This record gives sequence, C-alpha cells and structure tokens, in this order.
Amino acid sequence: MPITMWRPYWESGLQSFMEEVERSFEDFFGRQTVPRVQEARWLPPVDVYETKTDIVVVMDLPAVDSKDVKVSITGDLLSIEGERKRDDPVGAEGYYRSERFYGPFQRVIDLPAEVTADDAKASYKDGVLRISVPRRNYVVQKEIKIKVTGE
Repeated sequence: MPITMWRPYWESGLQSFMEEVERSFEDFFGRQTVPRVQEARWLPPVDVYETKTDIVVVMDLPAVDSKDVKVSITGDLLSIEGERKRDDPVGAEGYYRSERFYGPFQRVIDLPAEVTADDAKASYKDGVLRISVPRRNYVVQKEIKIKVTGE
C-alpha cells in the first residue's frame, strides 16, 4: 500500500474552491463573509499505520497537557479531543506576532480495520500521543508444508 501524505484542506483543491467562493461573496456583498479555511481551527497532524497485530495512531500535540486530552473509540472511529491552553505571559497587547494555534481541537479517524477497543492503549510523552489498538481477528501467517503424493 503506498504511503500518502495527509494534506490539510487548505493545501488541497479545497483551498482554491474556498478562495473562489470567498471572492464571489466579496464581489456580491462588498466585504469578507466567509472565513478562510486555514483560519478556522487547529488540526494536529496525525500518522496512522498498522503492524501485524495493531492499528497505531501517532499525533503531535506540543504544549498540550495530557489531562486535556480525551481519546475514545466508537465502532471503527477513533476520536481524539483536547485543548491547547494559552500560556500568556505578556497579554494580548504585548504580542508582535502570534502564529501558534490555541484552543480546542478534535480529530475523528476512520480506522482501516476492525479493532478490539477494550484493549486499546495510549501513551503521551514529549508532546507526542501514541495510541495502539489491537486489530480484531488478525491472521498470523505461517507456512504449512503439504506433502504431495501422486500416481
């Protein structure tokens, strides 16, 4: 299976579509009425891969306290919710530039195989969340030699 890099919506064709819609609204109404997609919210990047026995999800969550992260599985959907809280030492007036995203986030990931949710494990270290969920009924491949007899 080829590996494809996930591209946020604003890096894909949706960005150009949203820009065209935004231009149309501005032409008609004379002001911006549709928020740009990249300004909408923070979506932490995620990797999803499978091993012989598990589906593994790895998510970068820098500066997020593990107490502010909630992970749940419903059917074949893995939901990760949380919040990166602003540690504001200077106050809003003191900023020259602010590019980091803060606030709540939610990612819902369609797992690529049936899983045993009760045996899922999650760990959080150095700003990286790692979730391992056992695949249900995984098949261990082993070679069986069969003697062939003939006439």
